[in-house]
Amino acid sequence: MIRSMTAYANMEDSTPQGWLACEVRAVNSRFLETGVRLPDELRALEPALRERIAARLSRGKVDVTYRYRPPAAAADLLLDERTASQLATVARALKSNFPQLATDFAGLLDWPGLLVKPELDQAGLAQAALALLERTLDEFIAGRGREGEKLGAALRGRLDGIEGIVGEVRALLPDIRAALRAKLEARLAELKTSADPGRLEQELVLQLSRMDVDEELDRLAAHVGEARRILKLDEPVGRRLDFLMQEFNREANTLASKSVDQRATRAAVELKVLIEQMREQVQNLE
Repeated sequence: MIRSMTAYANMEDSTPQGWLACEVRAVNSRFLETGVRLPDELRALEPALRERIAARLSRGKVDVTYRYRPPAAAADLLLDERTASQLATVARALKSNFPQLATDFAGLLDWPGLLVKPELDQAGLAQAALALLERTLDEFIAGRGREGEKLGAALRGRLDGIEGIVGEVRALLPDIRAALRAKLEARLAELKTSADPGRLEQELVLQLSRMDVDEELDRLAAHVGEARRILKLDEPVGRRLDFLMQEFNREANTLASKSVDQRATRAAVELKVLIEQMREQVQNLE
């Protein structure tokens, strides 16, 4: 299926390690550009996150943002019993030598290591963060798919339009050739000279070869078929279609340059309008 490059997804999760939120957003880019914003507790996880993103996305400027709030228990301060016992032993030993020594309780709390925070389960937090990323990417990719379906429908409609114009120009060719023959004969009649029938036929063949667009029409029809095939692929198709738009445009330009009939010129202009509309839409595809 085809997918748009632009999308947004945001998911949250409450775990024993705390509250997590993951946000993924993307806009158009020729390649995959990934920006990751993480709280300090998840800094070490950045390489793994980038690897997971690259495994599932191929194009787009993707920004991933995490927010984290530790569990309430993590804010509690615990007394290090061993450190407190050592400080008490030292205080008693000093008091025997210095009877006037007073211990300041508030100052004692500043002693390094006396008060500690509960240790964070880093492994559990990392596992929860990676799992949340996968779920967020699932929603993000689904959003890309929904937008891609709309773009695909618009592209198929324009391919139908191109195919219709190609058919119209094919139907015009016999009339255009007959008009060209009549025009040449009229010019010869104005000269009031007899022309060699063989020479007239040669001139007609030369003029017809200069305006022959059968090859361009055939290639346009082939490009329409190829575009429809690409749209059915179960892989990113943006780059393939982007290249194909250049081929479409080349044939439309040649068709316009060879035109000797106003109707064919008008058809070439309509072709170029449809192709440009397709090109703009293709820029949004992964």
